[in-house]
Amino acid sequence: MLGASWAIVIFGAFITFQLLSFLGFSLALFITIIFIVISFFMILALDAFSINRQKFEESKKQTKLLEEILSQK
Repeated sequence: MLGASWAIVIFGAFITFQLLSFLGFSLALFITIIFIVISFFMILALDAFSINRQKFEESKKQTKLLEEILSQK
């Protein structure tokens, strides 16, 4: 999932720059940089959600194991 996000950032930045290049180099570059920064924040959010989901799944496994140990006693 994160690899696809990076690909979207790279291609999106290229496409953004190409689409806005008629407005001038500096404006197109500025808007492209804004697009990249916003995309990086989105990637960080996706990564944070992924890590929290993994922690939740691990907690469920640990709870299940602890309940099994408790039921054996």
